[in-house]
Amino acid sequence: MSRAHGRTVTPSGGPDVKHNRSSLAHQARYALTHPGRVAPHLRRLARDAWLRLRTRDHVAYYRAVMRSDTSRSPEGAVGSHSHKRWLALGRMQFDYLREHGLKPDLRMLEIGCGNLRAGRLFIDYLDPGNYYGIDISPDILFAAQDTIVAHGLRDKLPHLTPVRDLRFAFLPDAHFDVVHAHSVFSHSPLHVIEECFAHVGRVMRPQGWFDFTFDRTEGQEHHVLREDFYYRTETLVGLADRYGLNAVFMDDWERLPHKQSKIRVTRRA
Repeated sequence: MSRAHGRTVTPSGGPDVKHNRSSLAHQARYALTHPGRVAPHLRRLARDAWLRLRTRDHVAYYRAVMRSDTSRSPEGAVGSHSHKRWLALGRMQFDYLREHGLKPDLRMLEIGCGNLRAGRLFIDYLDPGNYYGIDISPDILFAAQDTIVAHGLRDKLPHLTPVRDLRFAFLPDAHFDVVHAHSVFSHSPLHVIEECFAHVGRVMRPQGWFDFTFDRTEGQEHHVLREDFYYRTETLVGLADRYGLNAVFMDDWERLPHKQSKIRVTRRA
């Protein structure tokens, strides 16, 4: 790792971090090497065009994406193409946070909790009432309720709330020890991330932390359709700094079998 202005930034390396996946050249190469994925991409392209015409902003757009994906498979909607992978990704998130400071008596806010891929493990581990899950998709929260029932977690009193934005206006000041957002900013334009940074410090306790993952690039920042966004680490570190937050690149997360990178944010003293 290297340091810039007192904050940690990402090392170079990692497969494909310099590729612009939105470029025609990349898409042509990908189509030639993965011909079976051309038809699904064309369906996504058609859906993207249709939803652009019917939605007023990104949150409404992605809420519609989640409604479409959840209707086919709640586990697929959160990025798991098999139940085995759903279990593995949830376990990976849980083990990492437990190894990096999560304790049962801490209060946790999970942004984009989905159908509780990791949330079911957090709920089971935390003391009753200490888990708060929010999501912009009511449809995926219905699936989250099914997960609570299936795993016998009702007595843990988890809080599940649909939200229209990331301002956290209904949540109290300095309430959460841990905030967690896995595979949320990978689907968010920068103004949505900025909205989160502008408000998340208010709901965090002074010694709390905020872990989030993102799709990292070391080349040109870009997005594919309006579903997948790729950012340079320096962009997100600088944006966090603007709102009084210190951001550290978690390089040990890079060794785990996951394609996204992770940053930890804390409140500046």
